[in-house]
Amino acid sequence: MFLHIGGDLVLPFRSIISIHDIRIFSDASNRAYLEQMKKDGKLIQLRDRDKEPKAAVITDDAVYLSAISSLTLKRRAGFIDDTDDKYVKEEPIQ
Repeated sequence: MFLHIGGDLVLPFRSIISIHDIRIFSDASNRAYLEQMKKDGKLIQLRDRDKEPKAAVITDDAVYLSAISSLTLKRRAGFIDDTDDKYVKEEPIQ
């Protein structure tokens, strides 16, 4: 199975380690991880109509920044049931 994460990119499920809201990378240690991935050439920001990234998809070989929300990506992947109300409410980015 494959997951469309934005732009023209689909990833095989077997390569996806985790999907995160981009806000978790405001923490210093998490931001340092992204900076290291960028130095290593493993940070890929998808070009999706010039939108800001909303999610980070961590795979076994790179980190992809997607303009699609992490909640939407998780639903596409089947990680969250659409009827599970506790995950439906997203907090606004501040």
